Amino acid sequence: MPELPEVETVRRGLATATPGWLIVGGEVLLDRAVAAPEPEAFLAGLQGCCLVSWKRRGKYLLGELQRAQRPAGWLGAHLRMTGQFLWVDPATPVHQHTRIRLRLRSNAVERELRFVDQRTFGHLWWVSPDRPIEQVITGLAKLGPEPFDPTFSIDYFAERLRKRHKTIKATLLDQDLVAGLGNIYADESLFLAGIWPETRAADLSMEQVGKLHQQIRQVLEASLAAGGTTFSDFVNLEGVNGNYGGEAWVYNRKGQPCRVCGTAIERLRIAGRSSHVCPQCQPRSPQA
Repeated sequence: MPELPEVETVRRGLATATPGWLIVGGEVLLDRAVAAPEPEAFLAGLQGCCLVSWKRRGKYLLGELQRAQRPAGWLGAHLRMTGQFLWVDPATPVHQHTRIRLRLRSNAVERELRFVDQRTFGHLWWVSPDRPIEQVITGLAKLGPEPFDPTFSIDYFAERLRKRHKTIKATLLDQDLVAGLGNIYADESLFLAGIWPETRAADLSMEQVGKLHQQIRQVLEASLAAGGTTFSDFVNLEGVNGNYGGEAWVYNRKGQPCRVCGTAIERLRIAGRSSHVCPQCQPRSPQA
């Protein structure tokens, strides 16, 4: 699933490509790709709107809309596991997994913004300007602070972890703790902090909490600089893969030597998710 660096990479691409373009039409090729409202109302709500800017909240993308220079709501998106946005010439052959096509125009030039999603778990929303966005895209109301926001402080992190009795790996995947972090960067952050992923969150020392807080931010910054991670489906707006996968410390490297000590990377199953660890650099805690 695309995580914060991948979604932010897409946001930056959209923010560069689409502002000022007018939505002049579209087609929904798979009804369930539209979360709200119904597909016909979704297209009608977007028709005649101009894309002004793009924001990201956690793993959600939010396109600000205007009609006749007045607020016209939002175009929301969640890529889920395999969702992609592609910015293409209208004559480009339609990929078999294309779910939504939006036609845009600027100075008599037309382009298409296509939503492609092989696994079909991704969703798009149109939020009308008279409704609070969290009322339509309800997942937004449940998100914790952004990793780079001042509200995601060490004190906040330590206080929240003290109340969690799940493993630290499972805890990091809770979006109400910190928004945008997922399986890839949880593994990477825990490795760099030297923490065994099955350690109970509440059992971490303040030193460990501080290291983990620092590494979460550092690993996300490194992935953002590399344009995100591609292990299967993620591409940016031009269809280009992210480069962080080649730099990963442990994620998806089962059996390969640790880049620090040479020990073979192991894969565990924690809370139904794959976890990658170095048993030498991440010593198992007595409580785990």
